[in-house]
Amino acid sequence: MCADTPDHTAPDYRDTLNLPQTGFPMRAGLPRREPEWLDRWNRIGIYDRLRDKTGRTPFTLHDGPPYANGHLHIGHALNKILKDMVVRSQQMMGRDARYIPGWDCHGLPIEWKIEEKYRARGQDKDAVPVIEFRQECRDFAAGWVDIQRDEFRRLGVTGKWDAPYLTMDFHAERVIAEEFQKFLMNGTLYQGSKPVMWSPVEKTALAEAEVEYHDRQADAIWVKFPLVKLPATMMDAIMSIGDDEGQFEVAGIDRALRQASILAWTTTPWTIPQSRFLAFNPAISYGVYQVTDAADDNWVKKDEVLIVADDLAASAKEAARIDDWHRVIGFNPDGAACAHPLRGAEGANGEWDYDEPLLAGDHVTADTGTGFVHSAPSHGDDDYALARKHGIALTWNVMDDSALRPDLPFFGGQRVLKDNGKPGGANRAVIDKLREVGALAATRRITLSDAHSWRSKAPVIRLNRPQWFAAIDRPVGDGLDEYGTTIRDRALTSIDDLVTWTPRTGRNRLHSMIQSRPDWVLSRQRAWGVPMTCFTRKGANPDDADFLLRDPAVNARILAAFEAEGADAWYRDGAKERFLAPDHDPDDYDQVFDILDVWFDSGSTHAFVLRDRPDGSKDGLADLYLEGTDQHRGWFHSSMLQGCGTIGRAPYRGVLTHGFTLDEKGMKMSKSVGNTVAPEKVVGQYGADILRLWVAQSDYTADLRIGDEILKGVADSYRRLRNTLRFVLGSLPQDVPAMPKDAPDLDRYILHRLWEIDGHVRTAYAAYDFQRVWRTIFDFATLDLSAFYFDVRKDALYCDPQGTPRRTACESVLGAIYDRMVTWLAPILPFTTEEIWLDRHPGPDSSVHLHDMPATPDDWRDDALADRMRRLRAMRRVVTGALEGMRRDKIIGASLEAAPVVHLTPSNVQIVQDADTFADLCITSGVHLTTDPAPEGAFRLDDVPGVAVVFAPAKGAKCARCWKVLPDVGTHPHPATCARCDEALG
Repeated sequence: MCADTPDHTAPDYRDTLNLPQTGFPMRAGLPRREPEWLDRWNRIGIYDRLRDKTGRTPFTLHDGPPYANGHLHIGHALNKILKDMVVRSQQMMGRDARYIPGWDCHGLPIEWKIEEKYRARGQDKDAVPVIEFRQECRDFAAGWVDIQRDEFRRLGVTGKWDAPYLTMDFHAERVIAEEFQKFLMNGTLYQGSKPVMWSPVEKTALAEAEVEYHDRQADAIWVKFPLVKLPATMMDAIMSIGDDEGQFEVAGIDRALRQASILAWTTTPWTIPQSRFLAFNPAISYGVYQVTDAADDNWVKKDEVLIVADDLAASAKEAARIDDWHRVIGFNPDGAACAHPLRGAEGANGEWDYDEPLLAGDHVTADTGTGFVHSAPSHGDDDYALARKHGIALTWNVMDDSALRPDLPFFGGQRVLKDNGKPGGANRAVIDKLREVGALAATRRITLSDAHSWRSKAPVIRLNRPQWFAAIDRPVGDGLDEYGTTIRDRALTSIDDLVTWTPRTGRNRLHSMIQSRPDWVLSRQRAWGVPMTCFTRKGANPDDADFLLRDPAVNARILAAFEAEGADAWYRDGAKERFLAPDHDPDDYDQVFDILDVWFDSGSTHAFVLRDRPDGSKDGLADLYLEGTDQHRGWFHSSMLQGCGTIGRAPYRGVLTHGFTLDEKGMKMSKSVGNTVAPEKVVGQYGADILRLWVAQSDYTADLRIGDEILKGVADSYRRLRNTLRFVLGSLPQDVPAMPKDAPDLDRYILHRLWEIDGHVRTAYAAYDFQRVWRTIFDFATLDLSAFYFDVRKDALYCDPQGTPRRTACESVLGAIYDRMVTWLAPILPFTTEEIWLDRHPGPDSSVHLHDMPATPDDWRDDALADRMRRLRAMRRVVTGALEGMRRDKIIGASLEAAPVVHLTPSNVQIVQDADTFADLCITSGVHLTTDPAPEGAFRLDDVPGVAVVFAPAKGAKCARCWKVLPDVGTHPHPATCARCDEALG
């Protein structure tokens, strides 16, 4: 009988095989079953039970608080899943890993929602009592906290969900006020006026983190500023010119200069009425150009003289539609001055009758424009810094709603932006007036990237307003000088010496931001937040020593009230008298009603969470802050500044940042485009474990793509892994035997691989490299186990008699695999691993998440054996490659029908050692090993030298039980069996 011909007369031995038996289903049904495990974890109180494990080194991941104002998006899911993987993995590696989720409840996002409700019903927000308005904000936030908490928990995120932190809790509001008072008392708080990001729509200052950039259309204009003062160096240069150095006489050059205008360029025409000086860069070459040809109706006329950067002369000439001009002479702007373009205009009433000096500034470039920057120090940071250096005063021409002051000639009442964020009439009014007085050289419509509020989506402007600032370069009078005497110095030292950055590029980004940032704007002109609990002396100047009241007793009364009543105490009738009397006369002071920047709230969370909570951190510091890359200018940044101002250093020891989420094509997600991926949809279709596996498979340090096809690929990987784990569960006996002393090399090799993988997994988890964790485990499961070890050992598991060394060793190895795989994977796939755990360890309080990753004995390590097995696996590839060709040509149906001849070099024979063991490894019924030279046509692989294979069929008959083709089949008491199977049948 041919080996591939079934013997229908042979007995059916299938029921005698030890085939895998498990109730663990191949189809996971995660969307349906995951809520059951969530309820189970809640019932048995896993998070609190883990806290009962004593003697562990604490690990605290401090939660960056999301805003409580809407359903979760996929970026929220990415962030919380990453945090959960960190917390779970640290716990299972022996730490006391704590995670207290929190919410940011104050600030404009929530206040804006309440105002939208008012606007919809025509209600005046300002007519609503402030405490009543604040209560509506509080109720709104509380509602969304409950919704988001359920959505986060559905993702399998573990934490102290029954007692999260909220920035609107009374104690939190008290501590935020207390942290602010530290700035008040240590001398870093001051009131000043400088340009800030101002939202005319929301009528408040904004932090850089509250701003996003979008393209918008703008009017670029080229404006003539008449030259009224020549620099002395220019006069010397003119007098040194001879007749042979140009076509103009000295007198002609002098005359040209005295009728010249500096040509400046701006994309904010509304700032021209606030222009106080022009900036130039000494490194740029400038020239004096006289127009020799221009159209009669052109704004720039023939014989006009303009001064521009030489590198930008061609673009300026094109913009101004000048047909021809020539360069008269070079120009050094240092020491020159010009007139405001509206100087002397009829009806201006002397508003602009002043000279504008030309001042050197490194911020001026020759990339675009004219090389001269019109400077309005009330509306730009660079302009402000240069004005302050030279003692130039600010202007106060623009109101909170972006309207130019009512009495400003020509432009009074014109607005930069309307209430809906659309352009007002200010730009057009200024352009028209400049054209009327002959000061306009050119105008052009351009597209530029400009700042917008991320809440209202309306443009914002730079506007000087009296604001409260924390000085970051002023010595902090608190005595905490170990890492520096100023906030900036402490922050830079923290960044370099005290914080570990994952990835390292995060250090560079925050360092550059801190190094160049201005003072911190703390104040907001809103109602829903923690008020700036300070008083100012009436009639005092902000620079006076007694301008701010600094009284510890007053501060203590405020804090006691906040602890009992919350920040609403600041707004109650008689609050000023309550806090000041009897130590101070309330009539002598003004109460400040600005609220704190919401980033100060979240920057202070380390104080009322890490420091104050019993489940916080012993030293008040976090082991890790984990947020998206945008938080380098947000929470990482504000926490750094706040901590350096109050505890003298960063409140964190480590920072991990992740990228943004994109669609499958790499496009930014947008509701209007329709390419968003909602977490609840993914969870409803695939289950939370698939979403978590998407996170683990991705390189979170870059932007992450997600979509249907990507999720299908993730689900396929999950199914492959689940199939591997299902085989383990089905093949494990209830009582796992000990490893026999005479265990085969193959099984001892898998123990060595477990030892190796355990080290790799722990190292990767410690480095928060979840992609490497997953890839290491998945490759081990699919390549080492499913495609190799299980494939080889199925024969022993199914067919060997119970208690034989080979089968016992395999069962012992399966137990070791189970114990490690289920705990290695638990931080990534908490639901699936719980299902696997309960399959073997049922019980009302049983959970894999109450256990650590088991220690892996060092005596499992066997480098010499591992090297030999790697070489054997390479030789095995040659054999399987040869048999695959036979199968493809239908010469054989299965590898057990073969007993190939394997030609080896003598050194490779020493590696193989035993033909029967190598046959098992190759899943053939036998092999013949020889050192004879391989014949022409033998199968070889280029990367495995010294091995060649010649196909030969196995001799004998096919065992009806194990399907091996052996010569002794049919010679034993049990019909159609080999000796091993006959023994197993008894």
